[in-house]
Amino acid sequence: MSPRKALELTDAVKEYAGTPPVRALDGVSLTIEQGELAAIVGPSGSGKSTMLHVMGTLDRPTSGRVSIDGQEVSSLGDRKLSAVRSQLIGFVFQQFFLIDGMTALDNVANGLLYAGVPKRTRRYSAAEALVSVGLGHRLTHQPNQLSGGERQRVAIARAIVHKPAIVLADEPTGNLDSTSSEAILELIHQLHRAGSTIVVITHDVDVANALPRQIAVRDGRIEHDVRRSDQPISRTATVGHDSVVTT
Repeated sequence: MSPRKALELTDAVKEYAGTPPVRALDGVSLTIEQGELAAIVGPSGSGKSTMLHVMGTLDRPTSGRVSIDGQEVSSLGDRKLSAVRSQLIGFVFQQFFLIDGMTALDNVANGLLYAGVPKRTRRYSAAEALVSVGLGHRLTHQPNQLSGGERQRVAIARAIVHKPAIVLADEPTGNLDSTSSEAILELIHQLHRAGSTIVVITHDVDVANALPRQIAVRDGRIEHDVRRSDQPISRTATVGHDSVVTT
């Protein structure tokens, strides 16, 4: 049985208005299989941020197709696209985006707020997710009581709490010191081994080299796509977006 596709871009193009128009994404085709851990790496202006926005349905391609967990989403209306985004994609950002004055538990539980999940279930799932990222002892701490690495762990827990088909991590170590960065990379590997499908977008070649697949982007195109033979795709993941991550 062939692996299920967590995400697929087919001839994706993204142009921005100008004279001439700026083609930030130039006919990219890419498949991320369920259970993969991959890096999209490139310098500033390479198109990797545009690729993140298109992959994450934050922006629509000018042409081409985007499929998430087998669903073609490029032509969906805004409401349906927003539902797909909240159900199937987990986001981790460099800036954390945690709510001050709110505990780690409630910051993570907020990731389920628009999914119609009862409050008690939201908080229980949030506690499980925080335990899975090593913060079971920080449930009641607020962001200003946490280190940078701990805040990023809370952000990762929020991204995985709804068990998405794919997690997109945008420069997840960008605001951290080297020790915290290494700890976050190890956590990403742990989540991958547990079955998560994760794509890390980074400009840092060292971060990309620490992951089993590197997709290098330049001038809006894929320059090379290399899988390390010593780190195969995780097979812990099972079919269906509700079972990708085990907490």
